Amino acid sequence: MSEATHILLTGASGFVGRALHAKLIEQNMPVAASLRMPSQLEVPNTFFISDIDGRTDWSAALTDQHIVIHTAARAHIMKDEVADPLAEYRKVNVEGTLNLAWQAVAAGVKRFIFISSIKVNGELTGLNKPFTTEDAPGPEDAYGISKLEAEQGLQQLAAETGMELVIIRPPLIYGPGVKGNFASMIWLAKKGLPLPLGAIKNKRSLVALDNLVDLIITCIDHPAAANQVFLAGDGQDLSTTELLRGVARAMGSPCRLVPVPAGLLQLGATMLGKKAMAQRLLGSLQVDISKARKVLGWKPPLSVEQGLKRCFDD
Repeated sequence: MSEATHILLTGASGFVGRALHAKLIEQNMPVAASLRMPSQLEVPNTFFISDIDGRTDWSAALTDQHIVIHTAARAHIMKDEVADPLAEYRKVNVEGTLNLAWQAVAAGVKRFIFISSIKVNGELTGLNKPFTTEDAPGPEDAYGISKLEAEQGLQQLAAETGMELVIIRPPLIYGPGVKGNFASMIWLAKKGLPLPLGAIKNKRSLVALDNLVDLIITCIDHPAAANQVFLAGDGQDLSTTELLRGVARAMGSPCRLVPVPAGLLQLGATMLGKKAMAQRLLGSLQVDISKARKVLGWKPPLSVEQGLKRCFDD
């Protein structure tokens, strides 16, 4: 990348943004960071954007920038208690994103990299029938719908203005400091309690944080990335059983899994009103990353085993 190329990274204090910002600094790339609060990242060249919506003023942060990497978003919330979740997601993820993109065009930004979500494709795949970028979208929740609408708005904007657009859809992201479902899995593994998940034969695609960061950086100046959609992943799919065993190995802890048939677990979860949780544990969600391999010549730098070990780096 040319040393004259300047990058604005939004969401620089988030799970992905913080790791990406550190890597950009490490590689001596000129980067400005947008944050929600002044105390979130003690680095120079930062802009504090407290709220993102259709009225946010990005003019100061966009001055002299050539690339925008937009990781900031209203994240997926498991138990959303707002009256209208879709409206809240749209305010940040759709209106806020498109407002930033239009201001980026006006400021002369050449490329806009949007971190979307595999939820745009859907929630489940058939076993060994991974999602591809060519599949018709099938979001099932408000978060996924908002990410799809943002993608569609950005694609229209790019077609009208000529600003290059790159869309990246990651599945579940794991790495140091991970939260959410993956953190819950780590907590269970640490407890060493027997779990009835020793006979699950599904397949789930994941992406290590370092692998996602590497893909994003590849897309900053790769000419073939322009106006493309890529699915991110480690290139190695795991069953829930394999994942739990891998987490335990990475921690150096015993793994106590009881081989209960998946059908019985599904039935029990349905009776207890935990159908969604069972879907995440028992269902398959696979992604095909061959497009990124072919178009960009990209390959994930870390294996799943290495990525899991990174979760426990001090």
